[in-house]
Amino acid sequence: MDKIRLGIIGTGGMGQGHAQMQENIEETELTAVCDVDEALVKQVAEKYGVPGFTCHEELLDSGLVDAVLIATPHYFHPPIAIEAMRRGIHVLSEKPIAVTVKAADEMIRTAQETGVKFAVMFQRRTARSSRLARKAIEEGLVGEVYRTHLLMSSYRSQAYYDSAAWRGTWTGEGGGVLINQAPHPIDIFTWLAGMPARVTAQVRTRRHEIEVEDEAFALLEYPNGAHGYLYVSVNEAPGTSRLEICGDRGKVVLQGDEVQVYRLKQPLSEFTVTSDQMWASPEAELVELVVPEMPPGHATITRNFARAILYEEPLIAPGEEGIHSLELTNALILSGKRGKTVELPLDREEYETLLEELKASSRPKQRLREQRATDPNVVGG
Repeated sequence: MDKIRLGIIGTGGMGQGHAQMQENIEETELTAVCDVDEALVKQVAEKYGVPGFTCHEELLDSGLVDAVLIATPHYFHPPIAIEAMRRGIHVLSEKPIAVTVKAADEMIRTAQETGVKFAVMFQRRTARSSRLARKAIEEGLVGEVYRTHLLMSSYRSQAYYDSAAWRGTWTGEGGGVLINQAPHPIDIFTWLAGMPARVTAQVRTRRHEIEVEDEAFALLEYPNGAHGYLYVSVNEAPGTSRLEICGDRGKVVLQGDEVQVYRLKQPLSEFTVTSDQMWASPEAELVELVVPEMPPGHATITRNFARAILYEEPLIAPGEEGIHSLELTNALILSGKRGKTVELPLDREEYETLLEELKASSRPKQRLREQRATDPNVVGG
């Protein structure tokens, strides 16, 4: 086998973007597509000259694929992934891997039981800035972390939420900015800082006519006593992306696509008790790190996924790591909706109960203007 026969399930905006990328990935061959929209899947199938299906089980049973890329609305990721895994078909899931950690647990367990490759589309891990920050953490340049900070503000119009019946609803999407726009920065955040032990959050709908949150903010507490702050929103233009990991030996600052790594010449814990200077502070120096060249974007995650199947190349974004950002997201929503501090690991059943309550309150949209278009910022990436 020199190419992975790949099927794409879900050919809406993001699915079409993934289909377009396959011609630039030498390790994969697009061999089938699937979508519940018969007219749309016919159009996409004809464009790429592959069979089209309106039922994912038929694609999985067709014998045409070795692996699938799942780009459906969020709730469908776990059942489709699990059915594929049980057929020995490898799975690359768009983010988030699931809406709830309980569903994600089952995906991870099934992947382990069946031995298939399971990856998640966390393409921001391929960015040079993210990899440099990760290297700084792994090499101990920051030391013991005492403060974290994540700020991710972006923008979505009302037209975005009106473009599909599932968007911005508890029954269709299972959350708002936390489940849809924030998984990438929260993935990098937890990849670098680890998981907090407890969160105290607020979630609210500030500017859009939607059921779910368009803004969330929280205080975080870590097992070692470190603290942090998180803010995510789709209510700001221009947007801001900033992440800080501060430790006893240094600091990592990610601002947009840029990263700065600072190393203290003497750890804070030592300098504080040994310096005899009233106004002194430990001297910091910028550290220049090097990581291998890697094209950033979705295509690199897909290529790596295929190479993991073909050559056992280590996965950049293993599916089991997709649970970290999801668990933090679930905890933030639970804390905000229940008005209390929530401890991690998350109580799975408590969150399932909350989500069922929220889904029961969901109502059909009064305003809907359907559009299925790929985000132009990610096509080819």
